[in-house]
Amino acid sequence: MSRSAGAGPSPVTADDLELAVRLAVAVLREAPPTAWDRRAGSLEWDCWETVEHLSDDLFAYAVQLGPQTPPLDGDVPFVWESRRPGGPANAVHADRAAGPPGLLQVLEASGALLVAMVRTTPSHVRAHHVHGASDPEGFAAMGLVETLVHTHDLAEGLGLAWAPPSGLCSRVLARLFPDAPLNTDPWPTLLWATGRGELPGRPRLTAWRWYGAPRS
Repeated sequence: MSRSAGAGPSPVTADDLELAVRLAVAVLREAPPTAWDRRAGSLEWDCWETVEHLSDDLFAYAVQLGPQTPPLDGDVPFVWESRRPGGPANAVHADRAAGPPGLLQVLEASGALLVAMVRTTPSHVRAHHVHGASDPEGFAAMGLVETLVHTHDLAEGLGLAWAPPSGLCSRVLARLFPDAPLNTDPWPTLLWATGRGELPGRPRLTAWRWYGAPRS
């Protein structure tokens, strides 16, 4: 399946993000309890840290939209800190004593925060992101990319199968990666666009970014 350049792309929605988080949590619940200290795919973090990072991403996007007047010149000033040298700098950390079920509950809760903010924030609102101010749909799309690709990293580390719906991948590619090829399968294309895979005739990217600027 490939994406078509003919029709205008459907927007990324809060429902898309909600579905992605739900599917990710369902897959991750299948992981062996002793596997969470394995390295997450090509990342330098272990699987526990990667879920914390993903949770933190979703939380950070939600709170960025939260103030009555969202900031346009920087992040809402939570303290982000790493628990070890080389580990992810997060504001969100899961209680290790709660085990993997608690870790995944943190992921669910952070995802729900962003879903709620995307649903309730007017479309004209703009908030800061390091790659440029974005709108609620843009933050939903960023959260969707984080969820899809980090679950891929986690699935590699945990020995799980993960293949998200192609429609989610198509919509997020159209929203954040306008230069991605249109004639390739959406999921491998998203992995390629985020430096995690190759496409025919296109080597693996060593640097990448998304473009979250509002489309209107």
